[in-house]
Amino acid sequence: MADIPDRRARRRAETQDEILGLALGVMAEEGVAGLSMSTVARRLGVQPPSLYRYFPSRTAVYDALFERGQRQYLDAVRRAAEPHPPGLRALGASYEAGAQWIMDNQVLAQLLFWRPVPGFAPSPQAYAPALDIHAHFAGLIRGAVERGELHPDAAGDDGLALAASLIAGLVSQQLANEPDAGCTEGRYTRLVPRLPGVLASVYPPS
Repeated sequence: MADIPDRRARRRAETQDEILGLALGVMAEEGVAGLSMSTVARRLGVQPPSLYRYFPSRTAVYDALFERGQRQYLDAVRRAAEPHPPGLRALGASYEAGAQWIMDNQVLAQLLFWRPVPGFAPSPQAYAPALDIHAHFAGLIRGAVERGELHPDAAGDDGLALAASLIAGLVSQQLANEPDAGCTEGRYTRLVPRLPGVLASVYPPS
């Protein structure tokens, strides 16, 4: 009998995963802000009220997707940096892995890094991985400072803001102009490997 609650929990988690996958499909077709719970319920084969047993609102679906996407992005940039000591090489690897993840997950990335849904703000739980992402990149930049690759000012608020803006700018331009291009061939994303050098030119080591 002890296994019955476990089976129920697994089935519930599987249904929630299916709902999130269907939600992403609707968002891809109708725009990120065009998510309809009724459409998701129809594709799941249930009546709309049944959907609310798994997610109490459309906002809850967005929140779950936001957390899932941030965790996936965090995992991608961390794994890319692992072979390198904290510094510019690790930063470049994380930039490239992050750009690749965004190009591979464009609908979800819009929810994470832009503001396509009026009024939506992630819950503290969903936003927690985003803070870990910030800490990851800040740690790599501090490592570059310690290795003598960057000026100490690069690890300040302005330097971290610039480092985030560099990658966001290139990816935004790529999505706006060539969303179907490969990450390494795209007019803008192919420039991602140059970003550590750009940062170093702004904050050259003393």
